[in-house]
Amino acid sequence: HICLIMNILLNNKPETIFDGLTIKKLLEQKNIQNEYFAVEINQKIIPKSDHSSYLIKDGDKIEIITAIGGG
Repeated sequence: HICLIMNILLNNKPETIFDGLTIKKLLEQKNIQNEYFAVEINQKIIPKSDHSSYLIKDGDKIEIITAIGGG
């Protein structure tokens, strides 16, 4: 089994990840546990229900938008 390394942009910063990574795993690796966040891939919002099945592809531009509480 060969692990391919892919290049992505995460919040406008180049990152390398392993092939087969889902959004859920990426969020775990980045320790993002905020309840209020959205994930956008190539300018398309990915619903939370798809995070565990959505496979990140080489060249994806990923934005993780966290909501800051306040008022």
